[in-house]
Amino acid sequence: MTMQASDSARAGPREWIGLAVLALPTLLLSIDMTVLYLALPELSADLAPTSTQQLWILDIYAFMIGGFLVTMGALGDRIGRRRLLLIGAVVFGVASVVAAYSVSAEMLIATRALLGLAGATLMPSTLALIRNMFADPQQRAAAIGIWMMCFMSGMAIGPLVGGVVLQYFWWGAAFLIGVPVMVLLVVTAPFLLPEYRAPNTGRLDLLSAVMLLVTILPIIYALKEFASDGLGALSVLALVFGLGIGALFIVRQRGLAAPLLDMALFKDRTLSTALGSMLFGVMAMSAVMLFVTQYFQMIQGLSPLQAGLWLLPSVAGMMVGFLVAPALAAKIRPGTVIGGGLGLSVLGFGTLTQIDASSGLTLLVIGQVVLGMGISPLLALGTDLVVSSAPAEKAGSAAAMSETAGELGGALGVATLGSVGMAVYRSQMADAVPADIPAAAADSARETLAGAIAAAQQFPSDAQALLVPAQAAFAQGMNVAAAVSAALLGVVAVLSTVLMRHIRPIGEEPDQGTEWVEESATDHPTRGNRGTVFQS
Repeated sequence: MTMQASDSARAGPREWIGLAVLALPTLLLSIDMTVLYLALPELSADLAPTSTQQLWILDIYAFMIGGFLVTMGALGDRIGRRRLLLIGAVVFGVASVVAAYSVSAEMLIATRALLGLAGATLMPSTLALIRNMFADPQQRAAAIGIWMMCFMSGMAIGPLVGGVVLQYFWWGAAFLIGVPVMVLLVVTAPFLLPEYRAPNTGRLDLLSAVMLLVTILPIIYALKEFASDGLGALSVLALVFGLGIGALFIVRQRGLAAPLLDMALFKDRTLSTALGSMLFGVMAMSAVMLFVTQYFQMIQGLSPLQAGLWLLPSVAGMMVGFLVAPALAAKIRPGTVIGGGLGLSVLGFGTLTQIDASSGLTLLVIGQVVLGMGISPLLALGTDLVVSSAPAEKAGSAAAMSETAGELGGALGVATLGSVGMAVYRSQMADAVPADIPAAAADSARETLAGAIAAAQQFPSDAQALLVPAQAAFAQGMNVAAAVSAALLGVVAVLSTVLMRHIRPIGEEPDQGTEWVEESATDHPTRGNRGTVFQS
């Protein structure tokens, strides 16, 4: 089949309104990842969860999303992306109401898990539908930039939303804000969003879905445990188990006629480079964010709500990057835009290496704004390259892969680079605790800044002698983590620029002629029938 490169249909008002409908649940999903941070004290007083149950209440949502993304992306390709989106919206709305009125910690954990499962249906469906709705490459890049802007903004404003809700309502109201969004989605989607179902995809392999879940969940759990408690027998066993099942999963996919995850997709250099760059980019960013949020609260003495407000300038910087990057990539090669943005992020990380316990907020906020502006081209254009590089019938799976890379990158960053920073803290505090503080409190102070603050409250006479070196040690740990992140992103910037140099500016025709010939499924392992789009 021959197509003119200039014949791509441009999206009209209906598609852009549809994008707004898709952006709302994306914003909501990311808000739900952080909205409970401020609600946890009130929630704990009401439901009396154990410390372990508290962790599960916070973490199970992201665990379920990460574990089911690829499966739900593949399911959407098979049964219809709009259909799966509507099913997920209904489940998410119902689970939100049940979560809001939970009467026990166990009930809330179960409903948070159901919310995560529903969220896993929504995220790849929204991104894959954008691929169907925006055939013009420049419009699609802009649409994905807006989609990514909503997702990242939601994570930052989640604590703010939680704070506002708690000021006027009870903790359960934080869940109810999602209900009208899902009702709007269910009512408008049949009129604004096209349906897409890939042909001849075969049945969903349930064993592969279980194997993938049993691969991802232990790995994410192990990384989180490494970050909080260091190496332990259970976390190491979980990591080894997850990696082992993952290897068996890959072997099984290569032997299936209709795999859950097509390994041939990774042969595409654009897709593989974009996925790897996003993995390491999110890894660097999430590790430093962990330190920055604690710096706001434990060194500058801000409340969680105030800390959330001081994060807004960096969100604004990211928004600028998300909107500007697609326009730049229409004139400059995307690899160059991504590499240049990452170079800007290196400067932002460099600024964070100069912050100490007495620096105040100005330099930190400037560094965060520069970092946000620099990382956003990678997230926006990288996501577009992943989704666009895959054939249309695999777009749901490709979208899920890009989101899974972000989930794993976040966990990996906290576990590795976060641990590097905390190792610096422990090294600096090894001999800095006053001798008259009891052993248990001293050990806690040597482990974390939060432990040092707690010890200072218990022993006011030694407060300054303990807090001054503890805050200085924490700042040094943040400096080292930022320096390692800068070095990591510097390497990723060079590799992205080099490995993506073959990608021409978005919308620009290939060098050889204005026509391209679509290969059949037998000619190329990741190309094939473009599937069926049903426009209502």
